[in-house]
Amino acid sequence: MPDIAVTTWSLEQTSPADLLPAAAPDGDVRVVRAEVPSPEFSRFLYASVGGDIRWVDRLGWSFARWQEQLARPGVETWVAYDRGTPAGYVELEAQDGGVVELVYFGLIPAFRGRRIGGHLLAYGTARAWDLAERWPELPPTKRVWLHTCSKDGEHAMANYQRRGFTLFDTKVEEEAEVATPGPWPGAYPG
Repeated sequence: MPDIAVTTWSLEQTSPADLLPAAAPDGDVRVVRAEVPSPEFSRFLYASVGGDIRWVDRLGWSFARWQEQLARPGVETWVAYDRGTPAGYVELEAQDGGVVELVYFGLIPAFRGRRIGGHLLAYGTARAWDLAERWPELPPTKRVWLHTCSKDGEHAMANYQRRGFTLFDTKVEEEAEVATPGPWPGAYPG
């Protein structure tokens, strides 16, 4: 496959006051922390949410590598459930100096367009701001950041900006085009 130009935007909040709330979605949507590190569950979320937008970086990770990532202090997975079914997730990762990255965020395709994403993003960002309350060995959060790219969903950037994130960096790089992996090979056309 040919190379493609991919634009990556980095966005941040530098105060909890930057976070703008989202309307709650209709129905029985709950956001729950997956407190027990589970490589199987995290890989399911990663592949199911990112399978149609070419998330491939972690697909080759071993069980041990997943376990190592999930067991790190300040790494949390928050999962949105719609009537008991996983709809999407946000993964937080504490970094040096009171910085927290929203490493992964998104919805399983069947749950997109139902106002769950804004709610989950606002909830996950609030958990990034209060991360040190759950991890007393970490300093208070001073900055929350994330990146999104031109391969992500068409509404990703607007959702981040509606939640109060501001752009601080833009990069364009050539990447090898990859087939859409889906949660399993062939799940999505592309």
